[in-house]
Amino acid sequence: MAGAFLLVLMTAGFGLLFALPVLIIPFFFAPRNKTPMKLATFEAGQVPTGDARVHLLMQYYPYLLIFVIFDVISMFLFAWASTVVVLSAAYIVGIFLGIIFIPLGYGIHLARNLDLW
Repeated sequence: MAGAFLLVLMTAGFGLLFALPVLIIPFFFAPRNKTPMKLATFEAGQVPTGDARVHLLMQYYPYLLIFVIFDVISMFLFAWASTVVVLSAAYIVGIFLGIIFIPLGYGIHLARNLDLW
């Protein structure tokens, strides 16, 4: 138990050790003079043109929903498969998959409904 906690502390220590220079070095070496060009708004490195309030199509929303569902499924199934010792707990994974396939089916239904967009 103490060995596992020590590994967590070491991981946090390494994270801080490597993150602090990234935060501290720009504080000392970054230029501080503010010019109108530096204060201007940019969109992907370009000067913005047109109105900022436009209607965006949500035609890829179903695919985003499907991706998020598969991402969650793969994350939890990997965590479950790497820690399972006895296969008698497989019904819990079955319940999880049954619940998670409901939004997946809805996303596939939305992806097939092309006149929605």
